Amino acid sequence: MAVTMAEISKLRHMTGAGLMDCKKALAEANNDMEAAIEIIRKKGQAVAAKREDREASEGCVLAAANGKFAAIVALKCETDFVAKNEGFVNLTKKILAAVMDNAPKSLDEVKALVVDGKSVADLIVEEIGKTGEKMELGAYEFVEAPSTVAYNHFGNKLATVVGFNEEGVDAQVAKEVAMQVAAMNPIAVCREEVPAKIAEQELEIGREKAREEGKPENIIDRIAQGRLNKFYKENVLMEQEFVSDNSMDIATYLKKQSAGLKAVAFRRVNLNED
Repeated sequence: MAVTMAEISKLRHMTGAGLMDCKKALAEANNDMEAAIEIIRKKGQAVAAKREDREASEGCVLAAANGKFAAIVALKCETDFVAKNEGFVNLTKKILAAVMDNAPKSLDEVKALVVDGKSVADLIVEEIGKTGEKMELGAYEFVEAPSTVAYNHFGNKLATVVGFNEEGVDAQVAKEVAMQVAAMNPIAVCREEVPAKIAEQELEIGREKAREEGKPENIIDRIAQGRLNKFYKENVLMEQEFVSDNSMDIATYLKKQSAGLKAVAFRRVNLNED
């Protein structure tokens, strides 16, 4: 039985696969639409298995915030060409929308979410079949707080989310802090959250430098502590110099908006090298 253009178009609309793939699938399935869909799905699985050892270093990173919940999703692929493809970007948007509706707590929970009647994992496999590239859900991050904000950097390679300890934070103020996280890549919100191992490493580096400079042993620890404080000011969000106004740090900027306002959590996903 000949395959008609109407059937090909219908299958393409249902699966998003290319015209020739739809035509071949319908011919193989003797125009059985359900069987053709299964053929296309299996093609995606086969391509995924074949590309498993490839590196997925490109992709699309998107973030969103909705009141007390904000999240980042990174869908990765092999090439920038596919990363900019409308279908690939739209799939990332669909996954993020499902995340915002369900507030999952792990990457595995995101993969199990159902979108358009299919799991996210299955949708990714289908997209692999369309593009012929390895794809994977490369990152999922979220914050929960009295108020949250999301920032998407131009190009869909970098996104941040930040949580604050108060409700109703001014939108521009929140965005400025999210942009600070994007630009300055802090390692923690406050110095108390810096892992003890990192702090001790910085102290030891400070001691070694002081000794190399010939400083007296009785002031070595004090010098090292001073250098650790400098490290905190460069790498801790609340102590970082505010990018938009270097006359103050982020803690001071937030205090000007509300006396008790603080950032309490942030997440940052970047597909480019920092």
